[in-house]
Amino acid sequence: MNIKSDHLYGEMQNMLAEMQPQASQLDRVNAGNQSQTEFGGMLKSAIDNINGLQMEAGELRNRMEMGDSSVSLAEVMIAAQKSSIAFEAGVQVRNKVVDAYEKIMNMPV
Repeated sequence: MNIKSDHLYGEMQNMLAEMQPQASQLDRVNAGNQSQTEFGGMLKSAIDNINGLQMEAGELRNRMEMGDSSVSLAEVMIAAQKSSIAFEAGVQVRNKVVDAYEKIMNMPV
């Protein structure tokens, strides 16, 4: 009976040793999922920021065109330039991400 328990204990140790690399792989996958979530959140935040700047510039432009005296031409032009620069930066980031994705997909495995 003692021999069987030693054998069983040995098998359990082997199973545990086999499971530990899998557990560390799961940790890496979970960390990867978390970083994907963080990247996705950061990307969404950046897009929302660009959209907000464009909406603000459009609103200021409309208010000025309607004759609102509290909005100056300088404010409209500054908002339009901020919006334009943010949009161009977003396009450049998108282009770099697409380029990196294409390079990764073309790598030999």
